[in-house]
Amino acid sequence: MNQTIAKYFKGDRVIWIVLMLLSLLSLLIVYSATGALAYREKSGNTMYYLVRQLFTIGAGIGVIVFMVNVIPVKMYSMVANLLLYGSILLLLMAMALKFAGVIRGTGRTIPLGPLSFQPAEVAKIALIIFTAKVLSRKQKTTFDLKVAFFKIMTFTAVVCGIVLMSNFSTSALIFITIITMMFVGRIPIRYMLLVFAAGVGLVVLIYFTADLLPEKIGRIHTIKGRIERFIHGDPNSEKGITQADYAKLAIYSGGIIGKGPGQSDVSNYMAAAYNDFIFSIIVEEYGLLGGAFVIFLYLVLFFRGIIIVRRSTRTFPAFVVIGLTVVLVYQAMINMGVSSGVLPVTGQPLPWVSLGGTSLLFTAIAFGCILSVSHLNQVDQEQQEQPVQVNIPDEDEEMKKQ
Repeated sequence: MNQTIAKYFKGDRVIWIVLMLLSLLSLLIVYSATGALAYREKSGNTMYYLVRQLFTIGAGIGVIVFMVNVIPVKMYSMVANLLLYGSILLLLMAMALKFAGVIRGTGRTIPLGPLSFQPAEVAKIALIIFTAKVLSRKQKTTFDLKVAFFKIMTFTAVVCGIVLMSNFSTSALIFITIITMMFVGRIPIRYMLLVFAAGVGLVVLIYFTADLLPEKIGRIHTIKGRIERFIHGDPNSEKGITQADYAKLAIYSGGIIGKGPGQSDVSNYMAAAYNDFIFSIIVEEYGLLGGAFVIFLYLVLFFRGIIIVRRSTRTFPAFVVIGLTVVLVYQAMINMGVSSGVLPVTGQPLPWVSLGGTSLLFTAIAFGCILSVSHLNQVDQEQQEQPVQVNIPDEDEEMKKQ
C-alpha cells in the first residue's frame, strides 16, 4: 500500500507531510471560522464550506499529483513566454471589464458563471517561471546579467503596474519575489537598489498624490487610507469594531494553549475570519503554541526549498523553486503580520489554509512545480548512482577469433 502511494506522491516527502498537516489544519479552522458566514449565506448549513474546502483541497492535491507524474519540468520553460503573455492579456481583460461596469468591486476577479478566478494569481506564477527562464540563460557574463535585469524588470513593471490598479498587496508581493530571485541570480546589487528605491518612491508618490486623482483610478485612495490608518491609527478603533481589532482580540484571548478546536468567539464578528485574518483564529483556538507550529510548517517549507535548490543540477528548475517557495513564504508572513498588527491591513490569504477556490488551485500549481523539481533531482541522483557497466570480452570468443 505504501509503495502504491509513493508511486504517485513523488517528490520531497517532508513537503508532502507539510501539505497534509496544512490541509488538516485548513479543514478544522475553516469549519470553525465559517459558522457565521454559513448562517448569513447558506441558511445555517455549516457543513457547506467544510465540504467545499475539502473538495478544493482534494482537487489541489490531484493537480499536484498530475503535475509531478505527467508534466516534465522542461515543459514549464517551453511555455514560460506564452504563460506570461496570456496572463497580461487576462489582467488587461479584467481591467477593461471593470471600467466597462461588467465587474463590480475591486476588479480582481473575472467571473466565469458560477466560478471566478483572479488573473493576478496566473500572472504571479507566470512571471516567476519567466524570470527563472531568463536568469537560467543569462549567467555567463556581466552583459548577460544586465540584459536579464532589463528584460525581467520590463515585464515586472507591466505586471505589477496592472495588478496595482486593483490589488496593491499582490503587486508588492510579486515585486519583492522577483527582486529576491534576481538577488539570488547574481544581478548586480546596484541595479536592485535602484529598483527598490523606485518602488518605495512610487508608494510615497501614491500617498501624497492620491487626493489629486479621481476615485475611479484603481485603489489609489484605498492604499493611502490603509497607510494612514497604520501610521496614525484607525478612528474606528476607538469603538473597537475594526477587523484588526477583532484579530488582536482573538490572539489575546487565545493565550498559550487556546480555547480549543471550534471554540472561537471572535470569528462570529469578523467578515474575513476565514481568509485574510485566519491566522488570528488559529491562535484563538490553538493558542500561541498552535500559531508557532503553523509558522514552523512554513519555515520547514522554506528550508526544504533551499535543499531542493542545492540538490538541483540545472539552473532553470532551481530558480523556479526559489521563486515559488519565496512567494508562498512571503505571502504567509504577510497574512500573519496583518493578523498580529505588525503590517497594514491588506488582503492576502494564508497559503493552503484560508478558504479558497481558484486561488487555492493556483497555490497547488506552485507546490506541483516545487515537487516536480524535487522528483527530477531524485531521478538525476539515481541515474548518477547507477554503476557503469563495462563489457569484458569473453575468453572463448577471443580464442575463436584468433
